[in-house]
Amino acid sequence: MSVVYSMYDALVSINVPDEKARAVIDAMEREMMEKLATRADLRHARELTARDLQAFRTEVSRDLEALRTEMHYSLDKLQSRLTSRLGTLCGAWAGMLFALLKLTS
Repeated sequence: MSVVYSMYDALVSINVPDEKARAVIDAMEREMMEKLATRADLRHARELTARDLQAFRTEVSRDLEALRTEMHYSLDKLQSRLTSRLGTLCGAWAGMLFALLKLTS
């Protein structure tokens, strides 16, 4: 912390009493320690963020796979219902056609 010593020397050189210069430097150090991030702090934050991002990706992948499975199931059900309805309609049309043919002959 050569900056701190330089600040202390600067305060003393302009006739600030020794105790007050130390108090200013102590307050400045406390403020810096509370508000400034060190490289280690940033590295730790980066690691936590990377871990959180990986967990998020895993969760999203799981959710997408569940959604895919649900969509396939729903589409299969819909296909069965549509096939059944189409068969019913074809049967009804065939019945109407035979009835019309019988009436016209």
